[in-house]
Amino acid sequence: MRGAEEDLIAAGSSVDALMQLAGSGAAEWIWRLCAGGKVTVLCGPGNNGGDGYVLAEWIRARGGHVTVIAAGDPKTDAARSARERYQGPVSGPESADFSGGQVFVDCLFGSGLARPLSAEHVSLLIRLAEAHRQRVAVDLPSGVQSDTGMVLNEVLPAYDLTIALGAWKYAHFLMPASAKMGTLRLVPIGVGAVEGAAYAVTRPRLSLPAADSHKYRRGLLAVVGGAMPGAAVLAGLAAQGAGAGYVKLFADSKRNVPADLVVDQGALSEVLTDDRNTAVLVGPGLGRDSVARERLAIALADAAPVVIDADGLVLLGPRLLAERKAPTLVTPHDGELLALERAFGCGGSGSKPDRALALAKAGAMVVVAKGPDTVIAAPDGRLGCAPRATPWLSTAGTGDVLAGCIASRLATGADGFAAACEGVWLHGEAARRCSPAFTAGELGQMVPAALAACL
Repeated sequence: MRGAEEDLIAAGSSVDALMQLAGSGAAEWIWRLCAGGKVTVLCGPGNNGGDGYVLAEWIRARGGHVTVIAAGDPKTDAARSARERYQGPVSGPESADFSGGQVFVDCLFGSGLARPLSAEHVSLLIRLAEAHRQRVAVDLPSGVQSDTGMVLNEVLPAYDLTIALGAWKYAHFLMPASAKMGTLRLVPIGVGAVEGAAYAVTRPRLSLPAADSHKYRRGLLAVVGGAMPGAAVLAGLAAQGAGAGYVKLFADSKRNVPADLVVDQGALSEVLTDDRNTAVLVGPGLGRDSVARERLAIALADAAPVVIDADGLVLLGPRLLAERKAPTLVTPHDGELLALERAFGCGGSGSKPDRALALAKAGAMVVVAKGPDTVIAAPDGRLGCAPRATPWLSTAGTGDVLAGCIASRLATGADGFAAACEGVWLHGEAARRCSPAFTAGELGQMVPAALAACL
């Protein structure tokens, strides 16, 4: 973000001009929320406080009821200029009005914060937040670290809305900070792309199959079953809805498998020598015994791209990937991520994006570090952060559905990083369309509707 702002300033803009864009853009969202009610803006000493003065003046000039509380004198030229332009009264913390209001706006500290807030600032934040019906954080809630998502104080308010300025920051996507942010909105200020920056995972743009398509041309996904066949069936059903033309399950039995999911009971080595395979999924329900190890090794010997999930991640090590040429994707949750870091000699330190990138480079594989905050990392340094999905996904089997979505997109011909991003988005959208307390089976049934939203 700093680099993008420097580029704008070098092209002829200024910090003052960018602050006007950011503050007025945030004010438009707050104006919608306040509905004529009282707005209280808490301004800090830096440029985040300057944004607060700008948005307060925007609201005041339009006849809104706005009160500004300054936690300290402005310490930057842009913040001082913004305060001078604000034509309303400014109160100090000692004379703050805690009688209540419609919207509290936190402009105390922004993305540069690296230390915990003082006890006085925490108390002021909490009292003001509790006195208002709705709470808005501008750029970031005060008390969080922008690059790691760490919460720097034990007790901080939760917000109904967080308005990011210019570009997303890691904390908008990473736990535990993102859990406090409520709805996220972005105010553009004209910044351009910066080389090496992370991607925000958004709705993919997909297309209909070609007019002359057939099932093999749309992609053949081989799903390797194992000791617990239900997980592989869940993954296969999700894969059918995510775009692949043909999903074939390798399993010992056809029992309890839907009629439209093809089951091959032949030797796995024969199934995976089919040169029509465009992707392989192995791991859901695989087991961890010698038979499972053999199946994983056979799957990784296939020349097609491979997605490894669940039990397959526990059995995976560098030797199994030594001869692979085709793309490999892994989908670990937190515990599996730690196990893979140990297996591949990674230190396991740093933020979640740091850890995912280190593992991706060490294993030459795309890493989908899944969870309430999901990060996708590629060996070439590409990094994606997924938006928060519903916490109802915290139920058994939803990871199998995610693996099926990603593997299906891989089978259609998407590159590994793109397939991972597309699958993660489809998974989150399918969950959004489900009723509360859904099962993994119900989630899988919503994948086609999520796919339709991308066409």
